[in-house]
Amino acid sequence: MRTESRRVTRGVLAVLVIAAAGGCRQDMHDAPRYEAYEASATFSDGRASRAAPIGTVARGWLREDEAVYTGKVNGEFVEAFPFAISHDDLVRGRERFNVYCTPCHGRLGDGNGMVVQRGLRQAASYHQERLRAERVGYFFDVITNGFGAMQGYAEQVPVHDRWRIIAYLRALQLAQNATVADVPADRRSELGGAPATSAGAPAPHQ
Repeated sequence: MRTESRRVTRGVLAVLVIAAAGGCRQDMHDAPRYEAYEASATFSDGRASRAAPIGTVARGWLREDEAVYTGKVNGEFVEAFPFAISHDDLVRGRERFNVYCTPCHGRLGDGNGMVVQRGLRQAASYHQERLRAERVGYFFDVITNGFGAMQGYAEQVPVHDRWRIIAYLRALQLAQNATVADVPADRRSELGGAPATSAGAPAPHQ
Protein backbone atom coordinates (compact mmCIF):
# COMPACT_ATOMS: atom_id res chain seq x y z
CA MET A 1 0.00 0.00 0.00
CA ARG A 2 2.79 2.41 0.85
CA THR A 3 4.48 1.84 -2.51
CA GLU A 4 1.22 2.45 -4.36
CA SER A 5 0.58 5.60 -2.35
CA ARG A 6 4.02 6.96 -3.18
CA ARG A 7 3.46 6.35 -6.87
CA VAL A 8 0.18 8.23 -6.78
CA THR A 9 1.79 11.13 -4.91
CA ARG A 10 4.66 11.35 -7.39
CA GLY A 11 2.23 11.23 -10.31
CA VAL A 12 0.16 14.08 -8.87
CA LEU A 13 3.31 16.19 -8.30
CA ALA A 14 4.49 15.53 -11.84
CA VAL A 15 1.15 16.66 -13.26
CA LEU A 16 1.26 19.84 -11.16
CA VAL A 17 4.81 20.64 -12.29
CA ILE A 18 3.90 20.14 -15.95
CA ALA A 19 0.81 22.30 -15.58
CA ALA A 20 2.78 25.06 -13.91
CA ALA A 21 5.48 24.97 -16.57
CA GLY A 22 2.90 25.20 -19.30
CA GLY A 23 1.54 28.41 -17.78
CA CYS A 24 4.94 30.20 -18.14
CA ARG A 25 4.90 30.85 -21.85
CA GLN A 26 7.80 32.58 -23.65
CA ASP A 27 5.59 35.40 -24.86
CA MET A 28 5.40 36.63 -21.28
CA HIS A 29 9.11 37.47 -21.62
CA ASP A 30 8.73 38.85 -25.13
CA ALA A 31 6.17 41.53 -24.32
CA PRO A 32 5.48 44.03 -27.12
CA ARG A 33 8.07 46.84 -27.02
CA TYR A 34 10.20 49.01 -29.28
CA GLU A 35 13.98 48.97 -29.38
CA ALA A 36 15.85 52.26 -29.52
CA TYR A 37 15.56 53.96 -32.94
CA GLU A 38 13.17 51.27 -34.19
CA ALA A 39 10.56 52.29 -36.77
CA SER A 40 6.98 52.81 -35.67
CA ALA A 41 3.77 53.66 -37.47
CA THR A 42 2.35 55.23 -34.30
CA PHE A 43 4.03 58.61 -34.87
CA SER A 44 4.05 60.75 -38.00
CA ASP A 45 7.86 60.78 -38.23
CA GLY A 46 7.93 56.98 -38.27
CA ARG A 47 10.23 56.71 -35.22
CA ALA A 48 9.46 54.91 -31.98
CA SER A 49 11.98 56.99 -29.99
CA ARG A 50 10.80 60.47 -29.09
CA ALA A 51 13.11 63.47 -29.39
CA ALA A 52 13.82 65.34 -26.15
CA PRO A 53 11.98 68.66 -25.81
CA ILE A 54 13.91 71.72 -27.01
CA GLY A 55 16.12 73.05 -24.24
CA THR A 56 16.47 69.72 -22.44
CA VAL A 57 19.80 69.42 -20.60
CA ALA A 58 21.15 66.20 -19.14
CA ARG A 59 21.46 66.25 -15.36
CA GLY A 60 24.81 67.70 -14.35
CA TRP A 61 25.49 69.23 -17.79
CA LEU A 62 23.93 72.68 -17.45
CA ARG A 63 26.49 75.20 -18.72
CA GLU A 64 25.02 78.57 -17.82
CA ASP A 65 28.30 80.37 -17.12
CA GLU A 66 30.20 80.67 -20.41
CA ALA A 67 33.37 81.94 -18.75
CA VAL A 68 33.58 79.03 -16.29
CA TYR A 69 33.04 76.30 -18.88
CA THR A 70 34.83 77.72 -21.94
CA GLY A 71 37.27 80.34 -20.65
CA LYS A 72 35.65 82.80 -23.04
CA VAL A 73 32.99 85.50 -23.13
CA ASN A 74 31.58 86.39 -26.54
CA GLY A 75 34.37 84.43 -28.18
CA GLU A 76 37.19 86.25 -26.35
CA PHE A 77 39.46 84.70 -23.73
CA VAL A 78 38.74 86.00 -20.24
CA GLU A 79 41.46 87.88 -18.39
CA ALA A 80 40.26 87.20 -14.84
CA PHE A 81 39.33 84.02 -13.02
CA PRO A 82 35.56 83.41 -13.14
CA PHE A 83 35.47 82.69 -9.39
CA ALA A 84 37.52 83.79 -6.39
CA ILE A 85 40.69 81.74 -5.83
CA SER A 86 41.35 80.75 -2.22
CA HIS A 87 44.43 79.25 -0.58
CA ASP A 88 42.73 75.85 -0.68
CA ASP A 89 42.23 76.29 -4.43
CA LEU A 90 45.95 76.92 -4.87
CA VAL A 91 46.80 73.83 -2.84
CA ARG A 92 44.44 71.75 -4.97
CA GLY A 93 45.84 73.36 -8.12
CA ARG A 94 49.40 72.45 -7.13
CA GLU A 95 48.33 68.87 -6.50
CA ARG A 96 46.60 68.54 -9.86
CA PHE A 97 49.45 70.34 -11.64
CA ASN A 98 51.95 67.89 -10.21
CA VAL A 99 49.81 64.96 -11.37
CA TYR A 100 48.96 66.04 -14.91
CA CYS A 101 51.41 68.76 -15.96
CA THR A 102 54.83 68.05 -14.46
CA PRO A 103 55.66 65.01 -16.65
CA CYS A 104 56.08 67.41 -19.58
CA HIS A 105 56.29 70.93 -18.11
CA GLY A 106 58.29 70.15 -14.98
CA ARG A 107 57.55 71.13 -11.38
CA LEU A 108 58.71 74.68 -12.05
CA GLY A 109 56.74 74.97 -15.28
CA ASP A 110 59.95 75.47 -17.24
CA GLY A 111 59.17 72.81 -19.86
CA ASN A 112 61.85 70.44 -18.57
CA GLY A 113 59.70 67.58 -17.31
CA MET A 114 60.82 63.97 -17.04
CA VAL A 115 59.50 62.91 -20.45
CA VAL A 116 61.43 65.79 -22.03
CA GLN A 117 64.58 64.76 -20.19
CA ARG A 118 64.14 61.30 -21.68
CA GLY A 119 64.11 62.55 -25.24
CA LEU A 120 60.52 63.41 -26.06
CA ARG A 121 59.40 66.69 -27.58
CA GLN A 122 60.28 69.88 -25.72
CA ALA A 123 57.34 71.23 -23.75
CA ALA A 124 56.54 74.92 -23.48
CA SER A 125 57.96 76.95 -20.62
CA TYR A 126 55.35 79.01 -18.82
CA HIS A 127 58.02 81.60 -18.07
CA GLN A 128 58.44 82.88 -21.59
CA GLU A 129 57.18 86.41 -22.04
CA ARG A 130 54.32 85.42 -24.36
CA LEU A 131 52.77 83.03 -21.83
CA ARG A 132 53.40 85.28 -18.87
CA ALA A 133 51.30 87.92 -20.63
CA GLU A 134 48.64 85.47 -21.85
CA ARG A 135 45.08 85.58 -20.50
CA VAL A 136 43.87 82.90 -18.11
CA GLY A 137 41.09 81.93 -20.53
CA TYR A 138 43.74 80.89 -23.05
CA PHE A 139 45.25 78.39 -20.61
CA PHE A 140 41.79 77.01 -19.83
CA ASP A 141 41.16 76.49 -23.54
CA VAL A 142 44.49 74.70 -24.01
CA ILE A 143 43.95 72.42 -21.02
CA THR A 144 40.45 71.63 -22.24
CA ASN A 145 41.08 71.13 -25.96
CA GLY A 146 44.82 70.58 -26.25
CA PHE A 147 47.35 72.46 -28.37
CA GLY A 148 49.98 71.15 -30.75
CA ALA A 149 51.37 67.87 -29.39
CA MET A 150 49.49 68.32 -26.12
CA GLN A 151 46.24 66.43 -25.75
CA GLY A 152 43.12 67.91 -24.20
CA TYR A 153 42.41 67.03 -20.57
CA ALA A 154 38.68 67.74 -20.45
CA GLU A 155 37.89 64.13 -19.58
CA GLN A 156 40.58 63.73 -16.94
CA VAL A 157 40.43 67.09 -15.18
CA PRO A 158 37.11 68.55 -13.93
CA VAL A 159 36.27 72.12 -14.94
CA HIS A 160 37.00 73.80 -11.62
CA ASP A 161 40.23 71.86 -11.19
CA ARG A 162 41.41 73.28 -14.54
CA TRP A 163 40.99 76.78 -13.14
CA ARG A 164 42.83 75.78 -9.96
CA ILE A 165 45.73 74.45 -12.04
CA ILE A 166 45.87 77.79 -13.87
CA ALA A 167 45.87 79.66 -10.56
CA TYR A 168 48.87 77.61 -9.43
CA LEU A 169 50.51 78.17 -12.82
CA ARG A 170 50.18 81.92 -12.26
CA ALA A 171 51.77 81.49 -8.83
CA LEU A 172 54.68 79.65 -10.46
CA GLN A 173 55.09 82.41 -13.02
CA LEU A 174 55.20 85.01 -10.27
CA ALA A 175 57.56 82.97 -8.10
CA GLN A 176 60.03 82.40 -10.93
CA ASN A 177 59.94 85.93 -12.31
CA ALA A 178 59.30 88.14 -9.29
CA THR A 179 61.45 91.17 -8.52
CA VAL A 180 62.29 92.74 -5.19
CA ALA A 181 59.57 95.29 -5.91
CA ASP A 182 57.01 92.48 -5.71
CA VAL A 183 58.01 91.72 -2.12
CA PRO A 184 56.21 93.75 0.58
CA ALA A 185 58.55 96.44 1.90
CA ASP A 186 58.28 95.18 5.49
CA ARG A 187 59.50 91.73 4.46
CA ARG A 188 62.35 92.53 2.10
CA SER A 189 64.85 92.21 4.91
CA GLU A 190 64.05 88.49 5.01
CA LEU A 191 65.62 88.05 1.58
CA GLY A 192 69.10 88.52 3.04
CA GLY A 193 72.35 88.47 1.13
CA ALA A 194 73.34 90.83 -1.64
CA PRO A 195 70.92 93.16 -3.45
CA ALA A 196 68.65 91.20 -5.76
CA THR A 197 67.03 91.80 -9.12
CA SER A 198 64.46 89.09 -8.46
CA ALA A 199 63.13 87.70 -5.23
CA GLY A 200 65.87 85.63 -3.66
CA ALA A 201 68.20 85.94 -6.68
CA PRO A 202 71.51 87.87 -6.30
CA ALA A 203 72.22 90.73 -8.67
CA PRO A 204 74.56 89.89 -11.59
CA HIS A 205 78.17 90.93 -11.35
CA GLN A 206 78.99 94.25 -13.01
